[in-house]
Amino acid sequence: MDSMTDDATTPPDPPAGRLTQGPVREHLTAMTLPMVWGILSIIAFNLADTYFVGQLGTAELAAMSFTFPVTFFFVSIAIGLSAGASSVVARMIGEGDRQRVRRHATDSLLLALVTVLIFGTLGYLSIDPLFTAMGATPESLPLIRDYMEIWYLGMIFIVIPMVGNGVLRATGDSKFPSYVMMTAAGINLVLDPILIFGWFGAPRLEIEGAALATVIANAGTLIAGLYVLHGRERLLTARIGSVQMLARSWRRVMHVGLPAALTNTVTPAASAVITALVARHGDAAVAGFGVAARTEALALIVMFAMSAVVGPIAGQNWGGGYHDRVRELLRLVFKFSMFYGLGVALLLALFAPAVAAAFNDDPAVQEVAVLYLWIVPVSLAFYGFQFNVAAIFNGIGMPFYGLALSVLRMLVLYVPLAWILDPVFGLPGLFAAAFLANLGCGAASWVLSGRRAGVWLWRQS
Repeated sequence: MDSMTDDATTPPDPPAGRLTQGPVREHLTAMTLPMVWGILSIIAFNLADTYFVGQLGTAELAAMSFTFPVTFFFVSIAIGLSAGASSVVARMIGEGDRQRVRRHATDSLLLALVTVLIFGTLGYLSIDPLFTAMGATPESLPLIRDYMEIWYLGMIFIVIPMVGNGVLRATGDSKFPSYVMMTAAGINLVLDPILIFGWFGAPRLEIEGAALATVIANAGTLIAGLYVLHGRERLLTARIGSVQMLARSWRRVMHVGLPAALTNTVTPAASAVITALVARHGDAAVAGFGVAARTEALALIVMFAMSAVVGPIAGQNWGGGYHDRVRELLRLVFKFSMFYGLGVALLLALFAPAVAAAFNDDPAVQEVAVLYLWIVPVSLAFYGFQFNVAAIFNGIGMPFYGLALSVLRMLVLYVPLAWILDPVFGLPGLFAAAFLANLGCGAASWVLSGRRAGVWLWRQS
């Protein structure tokens, strides 16, 4: 019997490549809409933690702020593994190789488990030296330790469900992953005040309660995800392949997963540099920049949701040899990016003063936020197209082009232009740098993915 074939007790094959049939537009719409709610749930999850911990006091909120870069690093790794698993499984579904679909879905979760064991252990053992190096004070360190010890112990419940959701999206199912995210956010919202403040007879755990609520909420998603992956989709197998097979599977996942993880870390790293430049103009500038950046992120939720589903659509069709459908997907993404991005720009321009006033009553803060919202959003159509093109490249197994686009936007264009324009034009120059970076990288995305000049995506067409 072939080493990729399961025994006679194996359940029926996983679902066929449903995304290779029917209108591409319908698949794109049907998968994007649920993901909008899923991403909103993630935002609500983080806001709930920040709000309730903030009620404990400044020291606790500062300690929570110290944990964000570290937890984001590990979440970026999980996002990368999820993208890698989704890309590999989607292409194999498109190829019609059901046994390899099951093998690689299982091996992806095993890779996530090994990753958790390694990084979770290293992180747990390095809490004090790491956060001391980051500038944590002796007063903050015990609070940070209280939070991170629980977070590391529960890391398995955070990373593995993310990879499992990536596998599910590869099959064309974005509804269940969205339901999982919404449910986790709801559980966290309920548990946060109970465990932090000791409501209803529960012990008052304070910042430890926030970490425990996060772990419990995600533990439920792990159980539900494994049940659906095995019970409904038949994507898991109890058979462990040979070391050689496992190594091949992990290399395929990491081929996409590592560049995807790096892509997720480029933006916050460069954003830290931009924030430092903005800080030269005072606290009001930083606050206004923060208001505008959060508003921009909320406005782009639909585009972010689309980027989570274009990879599986592209992957299944690329794996099945339907390159014309990948080309159609690209055209749809471009048209929607232009239409949605310009619409958002118009709305933000019209309502910028009201939006800024809703966040803060300081006129200086409002002035900075309005300035940003009058300059940068005009280019969001090109930014949205860029990160969706990067997701398509991930989906078809060419992740380094997506990484290159992210590096181009943030490290080649945005940061150098901001450094040059800030001394000459001040804040308008900084915001113009963001505009030009989005515009330039959007154009590069079109060239790289288009049929005329950038043959990479169409070489096999």
